[in-house]
Amino acid sequence: MSKGNKIKDIIAAVAPTVATALGGPLAGVATRAIAGKILGRDDATYDEVEAAVTAASGSDLVKLKELEYEFKAQLKDADIQLEKISADDRASARDRQARMKDWTPSILGLAIIIGFFGVLAYIFRFGLPDQGSEVLLIMVGALGTMTSQVGNFFFGSSAGSKTKDAVIAELKGSAP
Repeated sequence: MSKGNKIKDIIAAVAPTVATALGGPLAGVATRAIAGKILGRDDATYDEVEAAVTAASGSDLVKLKELEYEFKAQLKDADIQLEKISADDRASARDRQARMKDWTPSILGLAIIIGFFGVLAYIFRFGLPDQGSEVLLIMVGALGTMTSQVGNFFFGSSAGSKTKDAVIAELKGSAP
């Protein structure tokens, strides 16, 4: 077992979210957070963090568990902030379109939707061509993504509804 796997296995047993972060783009953030929690300083090297984790006492494991809850809360907060940024972005684009009476988003949206269903109709009617079918399939994927974005722009995203439902369910669970 490599050193990196050993520390991840130990942390995964106590703080699975933090361990997952260690294996991804948030590895540096997770390492600094572990160093700050266990060693009391976030400038420790990976080797120092690894030594501290492999020799962790019971109180250190409790600190790792606390870090798990803090890390989850930070990730949830970041997700909420990202959704707010996305919602504000959509709202400002819709507001701009209404204020300026700009038809460009509507025309582009219509062109994208017609293009998507036009390409699908072509494929259903004539099948995939012998040459260039990969390019056609990539185009269908791109148009499908754009069609989804057009729907989100004009009708809103369902992400806000999912968040609202989760908050309502959480409030119901904590209500007397």
